[in-house]
Amino acid sequence: MNLPRAILFDMDGTLTEERLQWDDLRESLGVPAGQAILESLLTMAAPDRAKAEAILHHHEHEAASRSTLNPGCVELLHWLEQNGIGRALITRNTRKSVQTVFDKCGLHFDVAITREDGEFKPDPAPLRHACAQLGVSPADAWMVGDWKYDIEAANNAKIHGVWLSFGRERVFKAVPDRVVHDLVELTDVLKHLAHEAA
Repeated sequence: MNLPRAILFDMDGTLTEERLQWDDLRESLGVPAGQAILESLLTMAAPDRAKAEAILHHHEHEAASRSTLNPGCVELLHWLEQNGIGRALITRNTRKSVQTVFDKCGLHFDVAITREDGEFKPDPAPLRHACAQLGVSPADAWMVGDWKYDIEAANNAKIHGVWLSFGRERVFKAVPDRVVHDLVELTDVLKHLAHEAA
């Protein structure tokens, strides 16, 4: 396996500690347990969807305003920058929430793609779009995330998918190319690949 030319990151639960209580959020939105929130909202009648979207935006903004970075995040992003590896953020969240996290945590990415930009994970389109903006082939990129949408999107885009397990058992069907415990281990993996390539 070669060192990637770019890494595409999920945000919530990957770079930042998870703040949203998904089961409670689904209940407040009227979305059945276990169903995807964004996809469920698209099936609602316009008045119900508008109400649900307002609730969702409130919860997302609250979570973003309380965001903290996962251990190893700053060191990983710094290492990528120092080694000329492109960095993109791809999230199902809103641009407003992303900017709130960036401002609060001092983050900067070469590319940031949110749900307002069109199709969202697990659709491969945002991953391919990020690769195009970064000027890299999907074969030279990794998608890093903590949930099934990230790995499904990576598989759909034929991009190397890396799942952050944080010690959890994988409960979804999509199979990642690599599993790492956290961002600290991911940095170690990248440093090892860089050393081998030197």
